[in-house]
Amino acid sequence: MYLDEKNEWTPAEPSRGGRRLTAREEKLFLWLIGALALMLLIAPLGGASVLQAIAALF
Repeated sequence: MYLDEKNEWTPAEPSRGGRRLTAREEKLFLWLIGALALMLLIAPLGGASVLQAIAALF
């Protein structure tokens, strides 16, 4: 790594964050994350069932 002994670099000013989520938006966002996490658990089981049904046809 490069060591700046002259201390020529100054850190940038911290940027202001974007707007905050409202309570309603935050609640919706958490529900969406929960639903997607649940689908991650359920979808492989459903996919396996579909594959078994197709295999049963042949």
